[in-house]
Amino acid sequence: MSDVVQALSEAFEGNSLLVGQDVSSRKAGFWRKDYIQAMAIVRARSTEDVSTALRICNAHDQVVIAHGGLTGLAGSAITSPDDVVVSLELMNKIEEINTTDRTMVVQSGVVLQSIQEAADNENLLFPLDLGARGSCTIGGNISTNAGGNRVIRYGMTRNLVLGLEAVLADGTVVSSMNKMMKNNAGYDLKHMFIGSEGSLGIVTRAVLKLQEQPRSQETMFVAVESFPKVLEFLKTIEAGLGGTMSAFEVMWQNFYRLVTTAPAKNLPPLAQDYPYYVLVEAMGGDASGDHERVELALAECFEKGLIADAVIAQSQQQTDDLWAMRDDVGQSRGLGVTFTFDVSMPISKMESYLQTVDKRLSEHYENYQCITFGHLGDGNLHLVVSPGDKGCAEDQERVELCVYEPLGDIGGSVSAEHGVGLEKKAFLELSRNENELNLMRTLKQALDPKNLLNPGKIFDV
Repeated sequence: MSDVVQALSEAFEGNSLLVGQDVSSRKAGFWRKDYIQAMAIVRARSTEDVSTALRICNAHDQVVIAHGGLTGLAGSAITSPDDVVVSLELMNKIEEINTTDRTMVVQSGVVLQSIQEAADNENLLFPLDLGARGSCTIGGNISTNAGGNRVIRYGMTRNLVLGLEAVLADGTVVSSMNKMMKNNAGYDLKHMFIGSEGSLGIVTRAVLKLQEQPRSQETMFVAVESFPKVLEFLKTIEAGLGGTMSAFEVMWQNFYRLVTTAPAKNLPPLAQDYPYYVLVEAMGGDASGDHERVELALAECFEKGLIADAVIAQSQQQTDDLWAMRDDVGQSRGLGVTFTFDVSMPISKMESYLQTVDKRLSEHYENYQCITFGHLGDGNLHLVVSPGDKGCAEDQERVELCVYEPLGDIGGSVSAEHGVGLEKKAFLELSRNENELNLMRTLKQALDPKNLLNPGKIFDV
């Protein structure tokens, strides 16, 4: 037993410390087929536990990787046999809900769906929403600054966190559990940790901002015949909905067919031969008036020739069915070898960008597929690329070049909401300039001088 594991075993008893097969029998991630490699896993139950673990590891110059729900797609939580994992899975308590201040205090291991349901029980709304809601944790959402389906109205995770508590590499607890909307007294320290992927500190608790539960939810699904019409539809429907639009999700035809054709269980609400489909959600305060507003807004879009067909959900089940299509990304597993991408760019550049990606892929692969969908309203596209029947893992770098390199010329980003981790590290310079990267390294050196927290992720120090 190594010195650091011996020290951890003296500080943590029972199933709070896992070693050996108790570690190696755990899956490395929701989307991964391999298993965790690490010397030990500390299953913290409190901020004090995290502080103790980091203090011990710091004294032994031991690398530490934080684990939440392991639903990430960028490789931020990948470990080696020489690492120690601090898991937040047991820090899963909702500590407080204040309906007057509209705040919720949570530990970082709380599953996102549990937060949504707890808010709903108080007639409040926590608007962060993504397909992994049933397994991702709020700590992971904070560490990657997750986006999801309602960014166009409510913003990223960053916009929904009022305060947080984090533990630095040496065990120092930085508690900034601010509950106010406005606090301009010096630096807003929480922003250093939001989106830092566990490289500057481990987030243990947070104060979340809640909204009043909307009194209406309208969901519509439309077919559009060209990309310029998709963009004009976005402008027209947003204006027509009078500020109530909460989601604008676009599916290219290949994605729509994938999730509405067997073995997928979703039935197509509209014919499958249109090039684009848009799922629009509006949340308002007047059930009858909001429904009429949706109908009038859609009628205007029909009159302008922007949409070819449409359905409006008439029940919660129909709403759930429409969203189930959008969430059914797992159907892409049937394509064989695939590589997934999460990119962002100015909306005006999307069509030409995808044409460039298709051209580059076609130069290398005869039977490739580029399945496209995403949060177009906030400039975020998701691509699932299959090189074809003969595709293999060795194709990853070539496909990445096809997808990432064109972003440099249009001011795009290699990561819209999934983080950088290991997957996008080699392409970070396409999205961040030298001065930005140098300042990131300065922050890393200041907060983690021994480079013990998630080293080698995002960038090299």
